[in-house]
Amino acid sequence: MKYILLIFTLFVGLQISAQETTGSIVGKLTDKELNNEPLAFANVLIKGTTLGTTSDFDGLYEIAGIDPGTYTIVFSYLGYETIEIPNVEVVADKVTNIDVPMSASAGLALDEVVVTTVARQDSEAALLLDQKRAVEIKTSIGAQELARKGVGDVATAVSKVTGVSKEEGSGNVFVRGLGDRYNVTTLNGLPLPSNDPSRKNIDLGIFGTSIVQSIGIDKTYSIGNYGDFAGANIDIVSKDYNGSGFLEVGLQSGINTVATGEDFYLNEGPNYSGFYNTNSPEFPLNNYNFTTSWDREDGGTPTNIGGSIRGGNSFNLGENTRINFFATGSFSNRFQYREGINNGGVNIGTALPNSEYDYVGYRYSTNTTAMGNVGLRHKDHSIKYNYLFLNTSTQRQDEFEGIIDREDDAPQGGGFVQRATFERNTLFVHQLLGEHGLGNRFDVKWGAAYNFLANKVPDRRQNTVLPDNNSEPNGPKSFRLVSAASSNHRFFQDLDEEEISGNLALTYKFKANEDDDFDGKLTLGYSGRFKDVDFEAEQFNFQILLRDSNNNPIDQPLVDPRNIDAYFNQENLVNGLYQIRTFRGPLSFAGALEPQFYNGSQDIHAGYVNFEYKVSDKFTMLAGIRGEQINQSINWSTVIQGEGSNELDNFEVLPSVSFKYALNEKQNLRLAASKTYTLPQFKERAPFLFQEEVNQDSFGNPDLQSSTNYNFDVRWELFPSASEVVSLTAFGRFIQDPINQITVASAANDISWANTGDNATAIGAELEVRKQLFEIEKETADNILSESLTVGANFSYLNTNQKLDPDKIAEETTFTVRPTFTETNLSGASDFIVNADVSYFTELREDRNFQATMAFNYFSERVFALGSEGRGNLIDRGVPTLDLVTKFQLNKHLTFGLNAKNLLDPSVERYQDDASSNIDPIFVERGVLEEEVDILTYKKGIDLRLSMTYRF
Repeated sequence: MKYILLIFTLFVGLQISAQETTGSIVGKLTDKELNNEPLAFANVLIKGTTLGTTSDFDGLYEIAGIDPGTYTIVFSYLGYETIEIPNVEVVADKVTNIDVPMSASAGLALDEVVVTTVARQDSEAALLLDQKRAVEIKTSIGAQELARKGVGDVATAVSKVTGVSKEEGSGNVFVRGLGDRYNVTTLNGLPLPSNDPSRKNIDLGIFGTSIVQSIGIDKTYSIGNYGDFAGANIDIVSKDYNGSGFLEVGLQSGINTVATGEDFYLNEGPNYSGFYNTNSPEFPLNNYNFTTSWDREDGGTPTNIGGSIRGGNSFNLGENTRINFFATGSFSNRFQYREGINNGGVNIGTALPNSEYDYVGYRYSTNTTAMGNVGLRHKDHSIKYNYLFLNTSTQRQDEFEGIIDREDDAPQGGGFVQRATFERNTLFVHQLLGEHGLGNRFDVKWGAAYNFLANKVPDRRQNTVLPDNNSEPNGPKSFRLVSAASSNHRFFQDLDEEEISGNLALTYKFKANEDDDFDGKLTLGYSGRFKDVDFEAEQFNFQILLRDSNNNPIDQPLVDPRNIDAYFNQENLVNGLYQIRTFRGPLSFAGALEPQFYNGSQDIHAGYVNFEYKVSDKFTMLAGIRGEQINQSINWSTVIQGEGSNELDNFEVLPSVSFKYALNEKQNLRLAASKTYTLPQFKERAPFLFQEEVNQDSFGNPDLQSSTNYNFDVRWELFPSASEVVSLTAFGRFIQDPINQITVASAANDISWANTGDNATAIGAELEVRKQLFEIEKETADNILSESLTVGANFSYLNTNQKLDPDKIAEETTFTVRPTFTETNLSGASDFIVNADVSYFTELREDRNFQATMAFNYFSERVFALGSEGRGNLIDRGVPTLDLVTKFQLNKHLTFGLNAKNLLDPSVERYQDDASSNIDPIFVERGVLEEEVDILTYKKGIDLRLSMTYRF
């Protein structure tokens, strides 16, 4: 209760809106003369306007961009009775649904017409309609559903979809057990760069849902997408605007229960805005020229705040031309606190971790977003420009106390390690998109993008102090027994990724039918993607000296772990207590100041042919083939392997087929099959030692090769109503030369990447149910009020297996590692994923309502990295989450909301598994780990947020 009271005192929120958006009319026309079969190509007009459309093969129609008001809608079809429906109200940001049965004779009864109002085009109903129409197997989540579930970022949004789970502590997602390397992320159909050298995809958590109209998750391969795919193509569709002018401003605030309950500490140097940067000093080796402190500082009151402004407008330029604008900007921050254990690699004989820490971590993150677009539409032609700017930052103060090395440093405990890290990502996206109708038979669609991303880690600081006497772990501390120069360091990293991409598709429609439409479509297309990556890193190690130049012992002083600045300074450098050196060596080494680096380029040229044909009213097929020429080259200069280079040069032929069979107007049966590939990432091939985490180093494997994937899906789906769906999907993946993250024998559970065997399989099933349990209308003296209860749930089961080949790993890697098991699961794969939500809505009177949604998510345990040398796999335990989102609209101006995230507050845990079965026979004699050992545990706390909005 104290946290709820605190959040009320901390919160100030205001939203000013002068918004008048447009609405839409959608519906279905049926033929009473043919047992209410869908009526295609009937005319639908808004009387007294130029707005209108025709119904499609399924009898479905849509008229968008209608100003709010009351209209008469006219339905007509040659030889049928024309029907006029008067007094149809179009509401801003809503979709009015009108289903009309038509016949050749007069006498339509008004009760045969069904008129309902639902949310706008990005509503669940509208997206389900799009899912029903599509030939491919696809799923979408829109702005309405995101708001109902209180989703704040794209990573969390995607994790609400069947078979998708989110990796703890990042915006990386797993789709059907397949992780980052198997997925593709696009913005409006064009590729996005990664903000992390270890990832293929950009962190979805940095995209706030305020810029999102909808998110499409295609789990089957579409021939128009790049072939580096096996999990899903996640396409973020940015907000578009076609209504009247509006301006909206908002503020919000909240707390995290764990962060608020503790003193909070951060790094000296970075500011609260997230735009901090600094470069390494001049002459860093012969003088102490570092200006930021080694020691932590007070992080202030950990209160989460945010602010946003957005607006848009659209208007006509003449009778057939319309222009629209939309822009949004926002800033938000977040405080987090973690406390638990953090351990290193486990000794097989003793089952004890080599390093064993009590751990606390303080985190402060920011997100600054600016997005704008302008669109121009003239008859059958449209051009749109999109701009996106993102600046995200994470500041971390991590502290570890305990055994640093059971055989060396602080073997009985008493060691202290602290690391101060600031990481910043800045992304610029420019997109130009166009669609053109050239007569009745030809359509042209194109897009071009320029992306630039900068990832910076300026001045990461780590220091390590040990007991001055190992037999007194709680006694005085010093640097006297610190032997590794890198134990105390400052690190500077810069990653720049620049990319140009483009798509072009020409569609020819053929075989005109009696309804003036076409049964066939032939599409020819080209895609190009040209990426350059530049990575550079400098590390300045502070090596403790025990003897001077005359070989006399140096008397190292005692130090205060909370006052490291008193030791690392110019005076002690001059006095010879320590020296500063780089990866390569001290100042006396030639080239000591040359940074380590890797540079890479990836060029992809692709051409494709896609053929869509409606064989009958019920059966539609889609078949295509794509050819991609891929060249991925990398060169490096690192301490691990010196200078070198490597190149992948592949040509891939990628066929794909999809079939849709309409069992009836409410049920579809779909089938899809395709061949794709998976490329390794630059970091996975670069022989550079990445030390992103204490107790977790990684380095690349230059000999890593791409994988080949064969994909199969079959789905049955039922649409009981416009807002309901039931679907059942079976799927399979066969992967040749799978790439896995694997632990390397070391004290710190170091990891690398390898093609761990000849093949792997992933077979599973998914069930999704979205159902409205009831909707009640209550008549009062003045109004008809509604009350409804809606539930949704999806379940995913997955079985993965791969046979590991130690000889293949030995031949295709430059390091020595032998997997513990002969076969195991794929890394990242959870056997079970469950998502569920229940939403209650009630109108208390006109302009007064209450809505509450409870959302639950669970994924079962999954492999983080494959075990080696007799140790079991590193396993992340399953995590359940429960969120509550409430909104109370007091009147047409004032709305209150309270969100509570992660109500269960489960412990996040990783453990080293035992090696009890399927072990390599060689370890029968060598010995294996026979019990589970915890490696990492902490809790995230509960996030509380109070909101208040006011609309004029």
